[in-house]
Amino acid sequence: MSPRTDAEIRAAVDRVLPDVRRDLERLVRVPSVAFPGFDHGEVRRSAEMVAELCRSAGVPDVQILTVEGGQPAVVARIPAPPGAPTVLLYAHHDVQPVGDTSDWRTEPFEPTEDGDRLYGRGAADDKAGVTAHLAAIRAYDGQPPVGVTLFIEGEEECGSPTLEKFLREYSDLLAADVLVLADSGNWDIGTPALTTSLRGLVDCYVEVRTLSHAVHSGMFGGVVPDALTGLCRLLATLHDDAGNVAVAGLHDAGPTGVEMPEERLRAESGVLPGVELIGSGSITERNWNKPAISVIGIDCPTVKDASNTLVPAARAKVSLRLAPGQDAEAALTALVEHLEARGEWGATVTVTRGEVGAPYQIDATGPAYEAARDAFRTAWDGAAPVDMGIGGSIPFVAEFADAFPSAAILVTGVEDPDSRAHGANESLHLGEWRRACLAEALLLARLAPADR
Repeated sequence: MSPRTDAEIRAAVDRVLPDVRRDLERLVRVPSVAFPGFDHGEVRRSAEMVAELCRSAGVPDVQILTVEGGQPAVVARIPAPPGAPTVLLYAHHDVQPVGDTSDWRTEPFEPTEDGDRLYGRGAADDKAGVTAHLAAIRAYDGQPPVGVTLFIEGEEECGSPTLEKFLREYSDLLAADVLVLADSGNWDIGTPALTTSLRGLVDCYVEVRTLSHAVHSGMFGGVVPDALTGLCRLLATLHDDAGNVAVAGLHDAGPTGVEMPEERLRAESGVLPGVELIGSGSITERNWNKPAISVIGIDCPTVKDASNTLVPAARAKVSLRLAPGQDAEAALTALVEHLEARGEWGATVTVTRGEVGAPYQIDATGPAYEAARDAFRTAWDGAAPVDMGIGGSIPFVAEFADAFPSAAILVTGVEDPDSRAHGANESLHLGEWRRACLAEALLLARLAPADR
């Protein structure tokens, strides 16, 4: 018989977690990187493993689906009992590249327990999310009190390029009353959270050119401008002296109502002693509700390869995070116009538009949100959940909202401030993962009709 009381659900989750932990480690061992240039056979292998795990959890209808140009996703469905809602549980099985392996303390694709954490690429982002869904279903022996649709995407880390098409093509399979999107995190270890706002993201490439070819810096320096200096001066116009974004036309969503001590921000970010924080307003306001611009790459001769020549052309990638409420296309246009108007010394400035991802603000009111908060409070032994924003971007949230406008959207996750998703030494706090698994199983019970 499926568990009914909170105590029975807690005992059921504890019963299944050892097997689910082994499944998580199996998934982490698969290098499922969906970026161009990587072995996409591993992404397929990861999808097949997820599908196998869904079947072993008792899900009767499991499919691996794709759309043209996309990576394989798993859609697994348990029909809703009469009168019960359907809950879609989203996560993704693809991962980020590992980068320089010398920066890792452990082998990236060999899950390694150290203290209370499990290290490995994807251990937190987002194979822990996949297994939290599986744990909740297994706790009910494959017969939860609501309908469940598992949607495990295979290309989130490279921007979900075909997600909109996938949602449109398979809308009948994915339609649900509540969407649980498990790709975020919690406020802190011991404090759960619902993510209620997400910044958007746009980027562009800017090239400054001053010469048709490189020339001797002694023969022409002081008269002829070099492109790298011109690019540096152009990029410096993106911020004012305090570090606030200086591009006109960008939206500021205002105060957040949640505070973060500066000491915590410094510890979590690894900012060096003596380095000043930039911008104005509270920490959370700057990190969640204001635009932020970063120069994330420059194409130019390296120091090692530099010679005494004036650089003819230099190129940079500029990344702009958008406050909730900002129109993404309008923001990208504002950034492009700012750069095109501020080239110095008559240099040729060419700006190429890049990716566009919309921000999102969730109105986290109503029965589904209260059910989630209650489940979190129980799973975290009475700790009150926080409604938080994140400075990062999850553009697919807006795509889900557009595809299913009447559904309640719960953005949850298993990460904590030290998970280091996308970076070296990514890890999962195993205690928080257990609480997240329990919270999801409790949530399914709380979403069921009272007579069930």
